[in-house]
Amino acid sequence: MSRFLFVVPPLSGHVNPTLSLGKALLLGGHEVAWLSVDANLEKLLPVGGVFFCITHKELDVNKNEHEAYQNQISSKNVTGIESVRFLYEEVLIPLNRYMYEHINSCVGSFNPDVIINDQQLFSGAIVAKQQQIKYATSVTAPAAIKMQQDLPGVSAWEDNQIIKLQYELGLAMETSVACSNDLTLVYTSLDFFGEMELNGNYKFIGLSTLNRPTAFDFNWEYFHAMPYAHKILVSIGTTFDHSFKRDFFSKVIEAFGNQDLGVVVVSDPSLFDQWPSNFMVSKKIPQLDLLPFFDAVICHGGHNTVCETLNNGIPLVVIPIAYDQSYVAGRVVATGAGLRLNYRRFKAHHLLSSLQSVLFESNYRLAAQKLRRSFEQAGGVGYAVRLLEDLALNNIYNNKNTI
Repeated sequence: MSRFLFVVPPLSGHVNPTLSLGKALLLGGHEVAWLSVDANLEKLLPVGGVFFCITHKELDVNKNEHEAYQNQISSKNVTGIESVRFLYEEVLIPLNRYMYEHINSCVGSFNPDVIINDQQLFSGAIVAKQQQIKYATSVTAPAAIKMQQDLPGVSAWEDNQIIKLQYELGLAMETSVACSNDLTLVYTSLDFFGEMELNGNYKFIGLSTLNRPTAFDFNWEYFHAMPYAHKILVSIGTTFDHSFKRDFFSKVIEAFGNQDLGVVVVSDPSLFDQWPSNFMVSKKIPQLDLLPFFDAVICHGGHNTVCETLNNGIPLVVIPIAYDQSYVAGRVVATGAGLRLNYRRFKAHHLLSSLQSVLFESNYRLAAQKLRRSFEQAGGVGYAVRLLEDLALNNIYNNKNTI
């Protein structure tokens, strides 16, 4: 049996797929650990998982830095390309620099056979290279890969930030190590990703959703009792602050309030003093279990939410705000599985009209169902586990394919 170490950022969309994958590895008899700066991760780990939390002492000079990573992304309102620069300069580079020594220490105590670094925690890959440990990369935001072809200037700028940090941390390599040349796991299907020539180390596995744990309650009885012709989910994720959410959900309320429509909203109920009677508002939901009951999903274009929706053959209305969401929304439109609205310009009537289109025009659902089949054929967790086990046993992937 082998030892696998996941190095993950404090971002639920990046962590969640590793929980299912890690659980499958544990069930296969392997030892599995996670390393993060987010202490809350420990309660989400599958039974048998080991947790290494990067903590600070009360007088640690890095205390303020450490605490900032939990809120940094949601504390600044940025959109478009500006969000990419902000993400690297103010979040990822400082976070990777801060975690580097802790990863070294963790590797020394856990002694993994394979490190699985998140694509945004390239410090895990740097440590793997320096200590000559095999590593795989977990890609929850495939836009970073597609950017090599579609936005080469932005992709080159990102690589330069990573390469500078590599030199700073003592790894003299002229190419980015963020994605493993041996095995890079991409959590989507080929059909949704789109055409691009890539080396065979990129493996498109579909979704990683094996009985993902939930550490909260949900009122299923109330949900099933909602007496409406259609039910929809509305969410803009966890990475935007209240000013974004108030603006967004005020339009949602105007568009869908008191319609013959059951609306499940992922938000803090205290965001507004009162919500419409046909709304069910929760901070967290068991999304994987709930999705089969929805007729449409409205979201910000978070990659996990979009792919999980398509995995259920459900059409979408996507309203991207920042980071990789524009790319994800573009793929939804290109594949015919939904519609896209402009976050800065859309009004409530645009939202209502778009929802009616994806609900009542069959082409959107048919396209979403076609993508569902592509996700089913990708192989999922079982395929990813076999790839990781082969990597641990020195079976390296170096063939080339065109997709």
